Amino acid sequence: MGTGPLAGVRVIELQGIGPGPFCGMMLSDMGAEVIRVDRSANVKDRDPARPPIDVLARGRASIGLDLKNPDGVEALLRLVEHSDALIEGFRPGVMERLGIGPDECLARNPRLVYGRMTGWGQEGPYSMGAGHDINYIALAGALDPIGRKGEPPIAPLNLVGDFGGGGMLLAFGVACALFESQRSGEGQVVDAAMVDGAATLMAMFHSLRALGVWNDERGTNLLDTGSHFYDVYECADGNYISVGSIEPQFYAELLRLAGLEGDPEFAKQHSRSRWPELKERIAEVFKSKTRDEWCEIMDATDVCFAPVLTLAEAPQHPHNIHRDVFCEVAGVVQPSPSPRFSRTVQAVQGPPAHPGQHTDEVLAIAGYDPDDIAKLRDAGAVA
Repeated sequence: MGTGPLAGVRVIELQGIGPGPFCGMMLSDMGAEVIRVDRSANVKDRDPARPPIDVLARGRASIGLDLKNPDGVEALLRLVEHSDALIEGFRPGVMERLGIGPDECLARNPRLVYGRMTGWGQEGPYSMGAGHDINYIALAGALDPIGRKGEPPIAPLNLVGDFGGGGMLLAFGVACALFESQRSGEGQVVDAAMVDGAATLMAMFHSLRALGVWNDERGTNLLDTGSHFYDVYECADGNYISVGSIEPQFYAELLRLAGLEGDPEFAKQHSRSRWPELKERIAEVFKSKTRDEWCEIMDATDVCFAPVLTLAEAPQHPHNIHRDVFCEVAGVVQPSPSPRFSRTVQAVQGPPAHPGQHTDEVLAIAGYDPDDIAKLRDAGAVA
């Protein structure tokens, strides 16, 4: 049983990839009991003591169902009757064709929050087409500004569409709808689309553009590597550091600790025409010392500084160790749950489950007895 703020909430997660599992992980980390519905064809005889290496699947039980089998569909609908929310990530219309769309599920449980995760949304000219993170953020206007001057846009991994604008948006939507349902006694459908979420993440930049302080040429603005005081720089050892000295007092500290204090060339911080030349000069300064040497000089100062750490290095940094930013579950180092709560403490509820590992236990929640479960197995509805 989870201990976080969502303890006591039961969520059904239809197995998918990317943003759906990320949403399930977020909800589980916050204490919800998340039951993952895996395809029965994926259920194999595996050792529960050796969980799969899939951080996004941590902290929930798994049931193996054949949702093309009427008995499998009925099992899911019976589980819906005992749940607070359902999340799915299929293309529009798939759940309806399976007989487990919002109408069928809300008929069984009028208080159900039905969360839907797609790339393009439930309707619109693109809604039925395939896509991935890079496509959704491209259409949302979030990809074009990311990159250096004179170079093509750079895909920021799949953080903006799949996770920030997708799974986290769905988790937020589900939490909002759960809160509302406590007041109204009614459930509803949450339509979370990655194109919508990626656009939402760009809200500030639309403001800056409307104010005339952001132009459309990438790599020439304050926050897109255009300025010399907000960028990543290579050090003598080939490693990198980051500086974000935007405010004048932080900029003054940057110049002081970089040995550039009093240099008239750096006095006019926001003179954009000077940025390219100043960037070259400060890059030479940073390349004169190793990353560790710059850490000795700038760590925990008001420069707005941090070393650029690799995936392997980040869990070993003293600040991250102090805050338990990372944890280890079943031998796999991974991010700890966030955000943090003072009273309803969040925690990883366990390692990932093998597909179908908890089928019998989950079916018992839906009211099936051992004889019923045996019949479902004989019929091929569960595995």
